[in-house]
Amino acid sequence: MSIGNNARLLDYVSCERLFNPKLEEQPVIVLSNNDGCTIARSNEAKKLGIQMGVPAFKLRQLIQDHNIQVYSSNYTLYGDLSSRVMATLDQLAPAVEVYSIDEAFLDLSTLKNHDLSAYGQHLRSTVHQWTGIPVSIGIGPTKTLAKIANRLAKKLSEAEGVWNLTNCTESLQALASIDVEDVWGIGRQYAKLLRANGMSNALQLRDADQRWIKQKMGVVGLRIVLELGGMSCIPIELCPQPKKMTCVSRSFGRPVESLAELQEAVATYASRAAEKLRRDGLAAWVLTVFVNTNRFQDEPQYYNCSTTYLPVATSDTAELLGYALRATEAIFCAGYRYKKAGVLLSELVPAQVVQANFFDERERHRAQKLMQVMDQINAQMGAQTLKFAAAGIKQPWQVKSERKSKRFTTCWSELPVAKA
Repeated sequence: MSIGNNARLLDYVSCERLFNPKLEEQPVIVLSNNDGCTIARSNEAKKLGIQMGVPAFKLRQLIQDHNIQVYSSNYTLYGDLSSRVMATLDQLAPAVEVYSIDEAFLDLSTLKNHDLSAYGQHLRSTVHQWTGIPVSIGIGPTKTLAKIANRLAKKLSEAEGVWNLTNCTESLQALASIDVEDVWGIGRQYAKLLRANGMSNALQLRDADQRWIKQKMGVVGLRIVLELGGMSCIPIELCPQPKKMTCVSRSFGRPVESLAELQEAVATYASRAAEKLRRDGLAAWVLTVFVNTNRFQDEPQYYNCSTTYLPVATSDTAELLGYALRATEAIFCAGYRYKKAGVLLSELVPAQVVQANFFDERERHRAQKLMQVMDQINAQMGAQTLKFAAAGIKQPWQVKSERKSKRFTTCWSELPVAKA
């Protein structure tokens, strides 16, 4: 039996509390890019009725009345702490699939004769001791059941951060307590369909007619039902699937109206996308630039995009910038207040298999060396220590992050200071 152990690695509030102990037992929320919506809440904030995704402006009075601590998202800090937790799990578990920045699956099939609940507690205490991050762990015979167990591990005080659903009796009780829309893979539309047909919780979904499920929800829906019944249909992926595309886009901190500022933003995003390609050893055949206004504002609306098919697949920032800036100029339309722009690189291939034109092979080799040096300096000295002038210097259009904590683990000038 393949045992799926779903470890919820960290929440952003825990990362903030790690370097600011005064936040313990205080209501804390973390906001999305541009300080827009709530994306993380402490238990104290949840008790005040704050829901995920609520716009920050709707919480102003509540924040003031209850002295809620508010933070801008600090993905540099969260990503580094996540990497440390992942590295710890790699040393403690037989096999680890990194699912996202805050979640992983562990294959415990070789430990099925062990006390898995005790093993889960050992994992949890060791991760906390080595990284300072509290994690919750759900254990089950499939990934879907492990996800449900993880939900209970966070929700139930008696779980003490670990919940084991390998016991059949406990599994039945747990499934009955989980709303159908909270099952991994069940979206809003499927939840409506299932509720309309008398299935309101995970246990009822597990016991549904499999032929009806396959007819209405396809193979994906059938796989969910089988997983709920204890049949593993989603294996642990130790080797991530190769990317098909990469996208970098952001909403602006304020509306952008000039071509020059819009090109600065696009150049910044294209540079970041190129870095991602080089990090993953990939090159892109297709570049798409898109821009749009704020659809929530009562003002003239505009959306456009431009796609360029490159003569040779590349990850060279300078080359991609040239195409991106020309594409931005082509779709720019004066008189609009732009809210967001982005760069999408697609048709990705391994960089080593790209065949360049014989006559520019030497130039491409020089460009590759330049990109390697640039990436090394930025890795050692900090992001954007070296960047192309096209990305601008002051960048007044950058996203808002007025409540952002320091990069305590990745920036020398922002390391915590201890005073005797």
